[in-house]
Order: sequence, then structure tokens, then C-alpha cells
Amino acid sequence: MLTAIVHIDCDADRIPEAAAQIAEIEGVSEVYSVTGGVDLIALVRVREHERLADVIADRVSKVPGVLRTETYIAFRAYSRHDLEQAFALGLED
Repeated sequence: MLTAIVHIDCDADRIPEAAAQIAEIEGVSEVYSVTGGVDLIALVRVREHERLADVIADRVSKVPGVLRTETYIAFRAYSRHDLEQAFALGLED
């Protein structure tokens, strides 16, 4: 499974509608309205690399109100359990 984190800039008047439409695209698992330098962040999960272009370039970027996307492809996922172990290195219970 490939995971991509997509930062999305939108026309300010269309953020809620764009988010709802993006959330309905097959391959998009979640869409968040966020603070900071972008308006939305979408998580895209697909089985084949080629599907990323189908979902992001051909679908997400063409939603009315979407101005620009920037995509980050995840190499590895770390669970909360793994992070707790990393921060506990050198500490004894």
C-alpha cells in the first residue's frame, strides 16, 4: 500500500466544497482542513504507484476551487507504539 500526503491550496470561497468533493474520490482516505501554509491535507492510499497520478493529478487537482497541490510520498509508517519506544531509548522503567 502506498500512502501520499497531499497539501492542497484552494480558493478560500470553495474550501468546504472542495474538501467534500476530494473526500469522495476513490483512493482518498481522509481530508483535513488545516491551519498553516495550505488549506487542506489529503491522505491518499493506493496499491500501485501509477494510481497516484490517477487520483492526484487527474482527480484531486481538477476539483473546482483547487489551485495547487504538493505531494509527499511516505516511505515508512511509524505507529504510536514505535514512537514511544524511540523516545524511551536509554530510559529505564
